[in-house]
Amino acid sequence: MVVKDVRVSKILVHPIKSCRGTSVQSAKYTPEGIEFDRQWCIIDTSTQRILTAREMPKMVLIVPHIERDPSSAWGGVLTVTFPSDPDCEPFSVPLTPTDDILRRWTMISEFILWPTHDPLDGFICESVEPSSVDSPSRILSKHLGKSVHLMYKGPRSRPIDPTTTFPDLKATAVYQDMYPILILSEESMEQVNEKLQVHVGKQGIEESWRSNKVTIERFRPNIVLIGGGPFVEDQWKEVTIGSEGGPNLTLVSKCARCLLPNVCPETGERDKAVPYKVLTKFRTGLDEANKLAPCVGCNAVPAGCGVVNVGDLVYVKKVIV
Repeated sequence: MVVKDVRVSKILVHPIKSCRGTSVQSAKYTPEGIEFDRQWCIIDTSTQRILTAREMPKMVLIVPHIERDPSSAWGGVLTVTFPSDPDCEPFSVPLTPTDDILRRWTMISEFILWPTHDPLDGFICESVEPSSVDSPSRILSKHLGKSVHLMYKGPRSRPIDPTTTFPDLKATAVYQDMYPILILSEESMEQVNEKLQVHVGKQGIEESWRSNKVTIERFRPNIVLIGGGPFVEDQWKEVTIGSEGGPNLTLVSKCARCLLPNVCPETGERDKAVPYKVLTKFRTGLDEANKLAPCVGCNAVPAGCGVVNVGDLVYVKKVIV
């Protein structure tokens, strides 16, 4: 069934984990997520850990852009630019590296996203320009002020955790924090901003928020919806998008939030209070496994491969009872 004419209003892809996202009109998806979303990550060479904007807010100022080219052996390139850092030259890496390219790249078989989980694997990316003076890793190291590598996901499957609602969940992901796709409604952001206005001037929430708005991009969703009302996604268990017969997307959990949404995508600066302190006022107690954390958006696992388009209708198959 269609619920209140809910539609897809925006699709966001974040090619390099924790770097700037990009809006697209259409995207393929698989059980591991939106095509090219978090297919790359940046690791700290000294700790062998994946870096995120939680500890390095400046990462959101790195801008990856997908440039498709059907005539290319690797389908196009991922071009990375640094609008806020003129000392860092842009570079491009293959969008879908061939087996021959991957054989030439160095693989790192074990680096860490979460200490409590198995290590991940990946290939150190090289530029498509053979005459380039600096490698992608060197350029990123210059921007971030520490030695890093740009990694492309390796072949080893990455199992994700079951949830309280789905204790038998068997699924895999790429470099996402955990689950393949994040779904969030525009009206949810409107309610966050309404609640924010009530608290301006309190608990470190600055007066500038009387006119500023919390943008949905801070929450890094993949599929943004409109038409269902605030946090309508909280009520759903299973949906399809575009047609009733499309692959099921199972909403396996609410997304418990850290301080990352406090980082402004445009400036790379972390606000000391917004939106986290606002969210704690009305969005806690929703995740059985983490009742103290505020939740915004729902994590989804696709049952198969499909395509999502801006304007697609959402069909709700099962709701939480």
